[in-house]
Amino acid sequence: MVDTRSKWEDELGRWLKPFLDRLGHKARRRMCPLYVSGLIGPGDRKSVQPMAARLAPNDYDQLHHFIADGVWDAAPLESELLVQADRLVGGKDAVLVIDDTAMPKKGDRSVGVAPQYASSLGKTANCQTLVSLTLARGEVPVMVALRLFIPESWTSNPVRLKRAGVPVEHRAARTKPEIALAEIDRVMAAGMRFGCVLADAGYGLSAPFRQGLTTRGLAWAVGIPRHLKVYPVEVKLIWPVVGRGRPRKRHIPDILSRAAEDMLANAKWQNVSWRNGTKGRLEARFAAVRVRTADGPPQRIKDMGQQHLPGDEAWFIGEHRTSGEKKYYLANLPAKTNLRTLAATIKARWICEQAHQQLKEELGLDHFEGRSWQGLHRHALMTMIAYAFLQHRRLAQAGRKKKNQRSTASAEPAGRTPGHRRSHRSTTTSAMPVLQKTNRRKAAA
Repeated sequence: MVDTRSKWEDELGRWLKPFLDRLGHKARRRMCPLYVSGLIGPGDRKSVQPMAARLAPNDYDQLHHFIADGVWDAAPLESELLVQADRLVGGKDAVLVIDDTAMPKKGDRSVGVAPQYASSLGKTANCQTLVSLTLARGEVPVMVALRLFIPESWTSNPVRLKRAGVPVEHRAARTKPEIALAEIDRVMAAGMRFGCVLADAGYGLSAPFRQGLTTRGLAWAVGIPRHLKVYPVEVKLIWPVVGRGRPRKRHIPDILSRAAEDMLANAKWQNVSWRNGTKGRLEARFAAVRVRTADGPPQRIKDMGQQHLPGDEAWFIGEHRTSGEKKYYLANLPAKTNLRTLAATIKARWICEQAHQQLKEELGLDHFEGRSWQGLHRHALMTMIAYAFLQHRRLAQAGRKKKNQRSTASAEPAGRTPGHRRSHRSTTTSAMPVLQKTNRRKAAA
């Protein structure tokens, strides 16, 4: 009998071994590679029925049971994913990107589905929203966590939660920043290495989120809305002078807080380029000033009502894009950090959007047709494992190319100029593949 297994499937079997060792049960050890292969392989739909029909028509029931109903704990596999992600891209120069991604859904029975803002659609839609954590280094992302956000229309309905199989510990209302901090604690406990946490304004506007990152000793750079209040860095706390009545017991700032965008009125803007894009160098105009965040305890200030006292010192950064769009950010990076480093750190966040798109378009993250909490999270976990495997292959292939180029360079005639070699290496770096459908089809061929 001719062996029809492709090379990538054999490699997948070897790469999955640490995950399978944590699964234990023989049937689960067979279904896991089958499911991941179905996600990676060809086919427009990556839900259980069409994958089973393509790969193992007689195993549909077992495959469905494995992902939706089987009694097994996903935590060991989630932990192994963190180990493998750290091995691939972890390090002090890696970033951990916090974001969320929406999956449009019809009806109201699937867990967590409700009318809510979908950032990927730019509007309110009936959808599920997953809070995501992405570890990335050198423009190579690996998704390490996807956790469902449950809207108030669900958390206020215990019957609905129970019917969807939501675990008791996840039934209380939690904001997306709270979910993100809980997942950050999990990845930190696993020893995953990264240097900075990045997030968009949906998380950055939350003072408890920023303070939570600082409390954990983490460097961070987050988007904020233009109207978020900040203080000039030279603000001082003084005793208010009172003409009569009891003396004040608390200090007040000698300068009032103001909208963040106003802090850049007299700032010096510079053109900054942070990396190569497909159409050349990416650049925009940036300016940055040191400020103190207005997220201290609330305090009545003279006749201005209650305002938040000055908090920690941070960078406030503005970006003017060539499209005319303006964006604003806060970062607790050191005061000596230069503007290009600030810009490059902030712009590293884009990589998670690419990962979301690839997980959906290529691996079927949003194709799951079940309604339960358990089934959705297991399916999401399998897509992340599949994605990590593809990034493993990408990095291995890039390493082989570099090795071959070094061998070729060492065999070049002595008359070949060093400048030629530098050009050759830079072309290789800029052309390092980002997972595309064509790459996946080649792998599956």
